[in-house]
Amino acid sequence: MVKGTNSPPRASISWEGDTLEQLKSWPKDIQEDLGNALGEMQDGRKPRLATRPMPSIAAGVFELKDSDAAFWYRLIYLAKTRNVIYVLHCFKKKTGKTEQKDLKVAEARLSTVKARVLKAIREEKRNEKSTPGK
Repeated sequence: MVKGTNSPPRASISWEGDTLEQLKSWPKDIQEDLGNALGEMQDGRKPRLATRPMPSIAAGVFELKDSDAAFWYRLIYLAKTRNVIYVLHCFKKKTGKTEQKDLKVAEARLSTVKARVLKAIREEKRNEKSTPGK
């Protein structure tokens, strides 16, 4: 916690794969909208952009939604886990249906994240056991 406040520390963002590069290739106003929404979530607030759960990928996975005249922009993320928001996939589309290939990318990156988090938890537990006085 930040000294003198009751607010939890700000969550960090983990950009999986090429997600940050994809986001940076989009129009500036879309980048700002999605960046502001992520910032709101980092601070524990609900984002102002539309979101929807993505249970077809996994529980705790959501989609941030934005659009302009040309495309619908989507950012798929794993909700805050161990004070980190994992951005799994960024893509744009012209139709209402999310293509299977985009779901597969998010699923594969989620598997990688889960393995990495599990490994970190195991290492922390091992270190706790090996530290005298604990």
